[in-house]
Amino acid sequence: MAKNNKYFEIKDTLNKLTIEELDIKGKRVFIRVDYNVPIDENLVITDDSRIRSTLPTINYAIDEGAKVILASHLGRPKGKVDPKYSLAPVAKRLQRLLNKEVIFIDSCIGPKVENEVMKMKNGDVMLLENLRFHPEEEKNDEGFAKALASLCDYFVNDAFGAAHRAHASTAGITKYVTSAAGFLLKKEIEYLKGVVNNPVRPFVAILGGAKVSGKIGVLENLADKVDKVIVGGGMAYTFIKAKGYEVGDSMVETEMIDLARRIIDKLRENNVKFYLPVDSVISERIDQYSETKIVPNQELPKGWKGLDIGPASVKLFIEAISNAKTIIWNGPMGVFEIDAFSRGTMAIARAVADAYALTIVGGGDTDFAVHKAGVTDSISFISTGGGASLELLEGKDLPGISLLTDKQ
Repeated sequence: MAKNNKYFEIKDTLNKLTIEELDIKGKRVFIRVDYNVPIDENLVITDDSRIRSTLPTINYAIDEGAKVILASHLGRPKGKVDPKYSLAPVAKRLQRLLNKEVIFIDSCIGPKVENEVMKMKNGDVMLLENLRFHPEEEKNDEGFAKALASLCDYFVNDAFGAAHRAHASTAGITKYVTSAAGFLLKKEIEYLKGVVNNPVRPFVAILGGAKVSGKIGVLENLADKVDKVIVGGGMAYTFIKAKGYEVGDSMVETEMIDLARRIIDKLRENNVKFYLPVDSVISERIDQYSETKIVPNQELPKGWKGLDIGPASVKLFIEAISNAKTIIWNGPMGVFEIDAFSRGTMAIARAVADAYALTIVGGGDTDFAVHKAGVTDSISFISTGGGASLELLEGKDLPGISLLTDKQ
């Protein structure tokens, strides 16, 4: 079970129609899902959490007697049919999870699909083939969007991971049919937007990953909302360099140094406590078997790279989050995919899981990290969207949300 949230108020910040406000009995409901799941060379799904996360919306629609039409993308087939990106394995897994037949159609528009939709009975579930087999999907082509809309009476977006894309199946379709949010989309917004706007304090943001440029918008948006900011991962070295220290051969975005200084000044002006690593696990190569050292960050030698936060940084960061009541974490503390550089990320994952706080994890790498640390069930909420969660944390409007039908 996920962490109990009864002490934290999650406010409704959506102000859009949701699926339970639609009269869907006997209606054709087109649900955009995000089934962009990892599939190995044997066409076996290695992580079905994105499929499982849509089950509440699908089961609700089945129970209400709707005709459920599901559509998703998978991978980047670049507008061409490619068998390795087929959603056929997803249909099989979904059938097992629903314990119900899932009709799989090897296209997503055209006479064949229209005929199969006409045959559907109340409670039936259909999964269409990969939307991105058609170049018109990513171009938000009007004709393609109309063709999708013609299949249904209502559109429901439950694909938060694709909500930041203005594609035909997330944005264009909303022009032609009443559009609502599914339970997953609603939950993502309630946590990521609602908690940021109305946090229980102290509110701590932990940001990591490789590049400052990917998190600049988040830092600027959170600068006057959080009480503490912790920065680790490769992006930390741009900030360390901005403070005048040498960082050896660690990753630095030179063009971001001045902006890093401005962010440090902005956080200071807002009385936000700012934490950077004080030591690093370093190596000459990003390799499991290369020699490693632990050094203070003032003493990073040339030719060596900082690849993980060190033990002193772990203690500092854990102390910083010890009294937190709300924690948002996006981005690992190092190259955690390699065991030699994973200890910092794993330690922070355990500390976040143990915190008596509402904890939100966003971003694919961070999601993978909490799974690797075995603490998934102790996190309040794990976002299914990488780029989408970052853009929402930046305060941006996402087309897959903003274009849904407003509540009356």
